[in-house]
Amino acid sequence: MWVANEEGNSLAVLDAAANKVVTTLTGIAAPHNVQASRDGSLTYAVSEHDNTVVAVDTTTYAVSAVGPSGPSPAHVIQSADGTKAYVTNSGNGTVSVFRVPGLKSIATIKVGGMPHGLRPAGNGSVVVVANTQANALDVINPATDTETAAVPVGGSPVQVAVDGAGRYAYASITEPASVVKVDLRSRTVVDKVNVPSAPVQLFLTPDGKTLLSADQGTTTKPGNTLSVIDPTTMGVTGTVRTGSGPHGVVVDPSGTRAWVTNVDDDTVSVVDIAGLAVLATIPVGDMPNGVTFFRRPPAPAAAPTIDLNLRTSRTPDDDHTSMTMPMPDEG
Repeated sequence: MWVANEEGNSLAVLDAAANKVVTTLTGIAAPHNVQASRDGSLTYAVSEHDNTVVAVDTTTYAVSAVGPSGPSPAHVIQSADGTKAYVTNSGNGTVSVFRVPGLKSIATIKVGGMPHGLRPAGNGSVVVVANTQANALDVINPATDTETAAVPVGGSPVQVAVDGAGRYAYASITEPASVVKVDLRSRTVVDKVNVPSAPVQLFLTPDGKTLLSADQGTTTKPGNTLSVIDPTTMGVTGTVRTGSGPHGVVVDPSGTRAWVTNVDDDTVSVVDIAGLAVLATIPVGDMPNGVTFFRRPPAPAAAPTIDLNLRTSRTPDDDHTSMTMPMPDEG
């Protein structure tokens, strides 16, 4: 698994079986989020400082491609079919679309506001974006790369989880600290549950029966819980005490174990979901945010720290096509 150390300007590569850092990759300025490709051969990371998305080979630790995003990229995901990557640009209210693995820029979707987290449905029907400034979820059709709806959620959403069928989305709301359930057919909020502190990332287990919420809290009042939620009843079934400021969360394919990044402690908590217990705490880098997991043995590190060379791998943007979409109805 890989972790984005935003203030450490690095990516930590972890051996999930051994609960230790294998190596640290430097050279990406202010990486906020990471996402492994579907086959685990690449990891994508965004640089908020350089306004780029970077693809790193998970076997050789070499940079395979660098693509230009918009200003202040926040999150990157791969499409359900594995052919595209989407990057939210919080600085100008757009979502950049790339053909992968080469990170060829193919479209820019205008959503307005301040898009942050995003995730696709497992069946590829939708990509849902948490728009923190618009207090809404932007719904994108990945077949046409157009926005089809903006669903008001009654607060500022930070990240989403989407069920496999693309029927329901779940959004973390900062104030009041809560998680809302959105019916993507009726385009309405249908349920809500309060959590102990302002939540950031959400993650559904592969069977869709458990929703996890990393409750980071605020700078003055940091949280320290991972909330375990039943997405059907929208009730909290348990909590796990993590480190300070839990931000990112990811679950393994078996749905039994989760990893939570703690931004204040510079650690990752390894969580037994059924047992509601922390199994291990792994020191990583400065201010760990995004986290991603894939089933592939970590490559042996040539050194404890490897510097990524981004200059020789920049992807030309000659074929970029801009697709400007109407502003969403924020009311």
